[in-house]
Amino acid sequence: MATTDPTYVADALIAQDIDAYLEKHQHKTMLRFITCGSVDDGKSTLIGRLLYDSKMIFEDHLASLEKDSKTSGTQGAEIDFALLVDGLAAEREQGITIDVAYRFFATDKRKFIVADTPGHQQYTRNMVTGASTADLAIILIDARQGVLTQTRRHSYLVHLLGIKNVVLAVNKMDLVGYSQARFDEITANYRQFAQSIGITSFTALPISGLRGDNIVTKSDHMPWYQGPALLTHLEDAPIQTADMASGDFRLPVQWVNRPHLDFRGFAGTIASGQVRPNDVVRVLPSGKTARVKEIVTFNGALAQAVAGQAITLTLDTEIDCSRGDVLVAADAPCEVADQFETTLIWMDEDEMLPGRPYIMQIGTQSVTATLQTPKYEVNVNTLEHLAARTLKLNAIGVCNLSVNKPIVFESYTKLPTLGGFILIDRVSNRTVAAGLIHFALRRAQNIHWQAIEINRDAHAAQKNQKPKLVWFTGLSGSGKSTIANLVEKRLHALGKHSFLLDGDNVRHGLNRDLGFTDADRVENVRRVG
Repeated sequence: MATTDPTYVADALIAQDIDAYLEKHQHKTMLRFITCGSVDDGKSTLIGRLLYDSKMIFEDHLASLEKDSKTSGTQGAEIDFALLVDGLAAEREQGITIDVAYRFFATDKRKFIVADTPGHQQYTRNMVTGASTADLAIILIDARQGVLTQTRRHSYLVHLLGIKNVVLAVNKMDLVGYSQARFDEITANYRQFAQSIGITSFTALPISGLRGDNIVTKSDHMPWYQGPALLTHLEDAPIQTADMASGDFRLPVQWVNRPHLDFRGFAGTIASGQVRPNDVVRVLPSGKTARVKEIVTFNGALAQAVAGQAITLTLDTEIDCSRGDVLVAADAPCEVADQFETTLIWMDEDEMLPGRPYIMQIGTQSVTATLQTPKYEVNVNTLEHLAARTLKLNAIGVCNLSVNKPIVFESYTKLPTLGGFILIDRVSNRTVAAGLIHFALRRAQNIHWQAIEINRDAHAAQKNQKPKLVWFTGLSGSGKSTIANLVEKRLHALGKHSFLLDGDNVRHGLNRDLGFTDADRVENVRRVG
């Protein structure tokens, strides 16, 4: 068993001066990245090795790791670095990753948050969760196995979620004799697949997570490799948030900050662009405009704020603005629409039911969304478009949806904050899907709301009664029709006008094409409604 290295100490500044340590790290940039790939490609081991070699494991954790390696490890007398991130009992028992594990570490140049995502296909939804906030993806490939089905699946998801910085880490090079020919073969095979799904560039590195080759320092075992070590590449990789600062100003309003009668500001995190006092902004979806009076933060007023900063804006005029609205540059507004084409990643055990309303959360906006039958499902392995009437767990498909009121959006490829969304089941509150907006569906321009002169109130006055809708629900044979008939007879005896619509009668006419599956029942209710 490896023993604790006496020279292994974390940043000495922590012990000397905690305030100086915090000040030193406060202004470093933050890179979020994920590790993904097929089962047993070494994702958890790689992260454990990164943490170990960057001196980010404290003595008590290291002692615990050595102890756990004896009972749950897979490396014999050596430390099993995968145990640093495989924290669930089921993960250690099976030797696989199930949940997404997040770990923080830092170097002298940058801070990092890494998400270790599962390789098994049945946990694809967990991988999507980890990738949703990542700036960079490390796709691991076992040098012995090459490109596998789950490698292709994760690569497709990485591209789908808009992660532009991709690292191909060919792992376990020690098990193929550090062969350059094998590395070149795998890189060529992956490049051919990557180009077919839209990944135009990536950085390929030969590594050994277990032995530490090319992880933090260059390896002597592969003198033919002329590129940087993995950690060096991570320190120099561009960050997606930095690119957002050059876009148009977008601020989803999280809440109205009103501590007293003399102050009213609109708080949120800038999704893209930048803002200064005296800039003209527009509130969407209302379209009203105002000038920025002040940019308020906990540390005082700012002369400028950029993407990624949490701020409160005060305006020069009192306008209606609340949570869910979006403040944008007045001369470059977002689109507003209520129907969209989207890509859905289904994440629930229960299959998608077209026609059923779900809660849609996009940025700070919350609306009711109704899904149509999918246009097609994507076979991630072949990229083939398959006919589909629904989407099941881990399925990916293209689907139109409509919402109950117009929302502010951007296409996901342009701005993920206003183009990515989740769907929530209204009964169970489970997150059932993640989605990406492609574009708005345009209505015909010649369709308008027509003014109706004889309205509901006029009809009620003529009948001398207040209109009501009563819907009797219950299991088959529970007496719904019997009770409804008795109620209508009583209303008729009182001289009240009524109309009875029986569910069985509807199925003889309007809904005669529907069966009794869950999807058909949802459509039955939708048509009646």
